[in-house]
Amino acid sequence: MLASICTFSASRLFPKPTAFSLLRTSAHPRFQVRSMADSAFKKIQIQRDDTAFDVYVVGKEDAPGIVVLQEWWGVDFEIKNHAVKISQLGPGFKALIPDLYRGKVGLDVAEAQHLFDGLDWQGAVKDIHASVNWLKANGSKKVGVTGFCMGGALSIASSVLVPGVDAVVAFYGVPPPELADPAQAKAPVQAHFGELDSFVGFSDVTAAKGLEEKLKVSGVPYEVHVYPGNGHAFMNRSPEGVKRRKSMGLPDEDETAVELAWSRFQSWMTRYLSA
Repeated sequence: MLASICTFSASRLFPKPTAFSLLRTSAHPRFQVRSMADSAFKKIQIQRDDTAFDVYVVGKEDAPGIVVLQEWWGVDFEIKNHAVKISQLGPGFKALIPDLYRGKVGLDVAEAQHLFDGLDWQGAVKDIHASVNWLKANGSKKVGVTGFCMGGALSIASSVLVPGVDAVVAFYGVPPPELADPAQAKAPVQAHFGELDSFVGFSDVTAAKGLEEKLKVSGVPYEVHVYPGNGHAFMNRSPEGVKRRKSMGLPDEDETAVELAWSRFQSWMTRYLSA
């Protein structure tokens, strides 16, 4: 179960078997569409190409913008908690969550895996691009991108593929080379990893070191932080998130590491998103 929390196994990105292959279930996954009734958020739709998608916005109207990218579960309680936290940091940010799964949320590992495997990765990059453009057209002079696990990898990809991104902070995830090469990053990148993360090549210490070497080549400002004694998804500290992590065999991490990561996040985004 530990190897199933959040890994890249989409056939279009990894045509050959990889270390990220997951245990499969013979049952058809079930989906639930959860309403985003949380009063903290404003729900709007953004149009791009010939499709529209929902986004959820929280924070001051004229604040620097930050696109917040989901884990493989979808736009659930955890990513909403992160967005609210971000909106309240420092001088204040306007956080925007694009719904990459179009309203679907994985309620267990099998569902999340199915949604993840079905994600249109190039389409997700287009969603991020449209989200950045919307924020810049609606009061945010500068815009950053952040994300967790799957969203962390997409955050780094956005530093390569999305024009107009002013800063990136990624949590435990790097994109596969088929999607984006961090050596081609065009925006400052800060990245966070857990020392005990076991997802080899995606978010373990080896992946962190590889990312650091790539970012050196890119020439952009960067920081890569590894947190001793912490595993994957260590930023998920809501009661629901802690329960879910424990049920999946992940250790309970320390609040000190989480607060340090948020402090570094705040400093990075404030430095590069200040007008």
